Amino acid sequence: MRILCIDFKKAIVLFKRNFQNWNFPTLALICCLSGLSVSAQDNYEPPHLSSPDSWSIILLPDPQTYVKFGRNQPLLELMTTWIRENINTLNIKMVLCTGDLVEQNEKINPNGISSNQSSKAQWESVSHAFGRLDGLVPYITACGNHDYGYVNIENRKSNFMNYFPVDKNFKNQEILREVGLNAENVPTLENAVFEFESPQGRKFLFVSLEFAPRDTIVEWAKEVTSMEKYKDHTVALLTHSYLNPKNEHIVKEHYKIEDCNYGAALFDKLVKPSKNIQMVFAGHIGRPNDPKSHVAFRTDRNAGNKKVQQLVFNAQALGGGWMGNGGDGWLRILEFLPDNKTVKVKTFSPLFGISPTTQKYAWRSESYDEFSFELD
Repeated sequence: MRILCIDFKKAIVLFKRNFQNWNFPTLALICCLSGLSVSAQDNYEPPHLSSPDSWSIILLPDPQTYVKFGRNQPLLELMTTWIRENINTLNIKMVLCTGDLVEQNEKINPNGISSNQSSKAQWESVSHAFGRLDGLVPYITACGNHDYGYVNIENRKSNFMNYFPVDKNFKNQEILREVGLNAENVPTLENAVFEFESPQGRKFLFVSLEFAPRDTIVEWAKEVTSMEKYKDHTVALLTHSYLNPKNEHIVKEHYKIEDCNYGAALFDKLVKPSKNIQMVFAGHIGRPNDPKSHVAFRTDRNAGNKKVQQLVFNAQALGGGWMGNGGDGWLRILEFLPDNKTVKVKTFSPLFGISPTTQKYAWRSESYDEFSFELD
């Protein structure tokens, strides 16, 4: 219960003006009460599971604006360190990242305005940030349009495999089951399949696909997810571009590549004909300082008449726009309840949550930021 709130700075000013009339016990009391006021100013609760038998997935949005400026790179480190520190508290079993790991894949001389880090420095930064989770929890990172080409997917060449090789995190290797070929016919984690079993015994298959996957990759994913050994698995797709802010499948985007399948084509060719794809995760979208434009959600049915829950989450233009802090530290916590079907979604910022001064901003509670969905 709050008893008294005193502005500590004003108290110091008064003390300096009238110190001869104040004694040390009085000042000590003010300091004490001021501290009580700070600690009691908000009803903040740190993230926790609603059931001790739940488990969770952490969804990280596009990191590109964190790594393109040197000043922002520690914020991504803060986020992955927070995940590391909460693996047990939240029973974290998986971390998913929606792609655009860097702002430019192959830029050697940034202009200092739109970015001040070379592509090499950006790749090193994002790889190091995820390295805080190596050996502790599996993480799957999609490849976005900015992870290819020179600046923005002028071609499908990427430095991804140099900084996220298959043996970077042995926790990934333990659950890796299938690997597809990238555009240079090299097997990499740009297209990969991971198998995971929940504490309640539900079998999941996580399929990570390259940005706007090529026809051969869509066919490969269709083949893999329909294999007899995976027919009883709940399949989740992770890709970069999928829904727009109106919750519609993206039909077309204006990039220079050919042989690509955006959200609508990916849904029609892969998701809808499937009998076991039940979740899709993506990022990519967003306008400066507009949280609603960074998210999307819709439910459809697949060929097996199972619900397909499709969730898009990004934050890259929050916290000051394209030249801002990278996204205010926002991430999503997906809590999978022990009933084996209910998933609670919450949106949290470790950046705001780290200090009592900003903890009142650490949760986003709009209907599109805090909701639940069910798996069949």
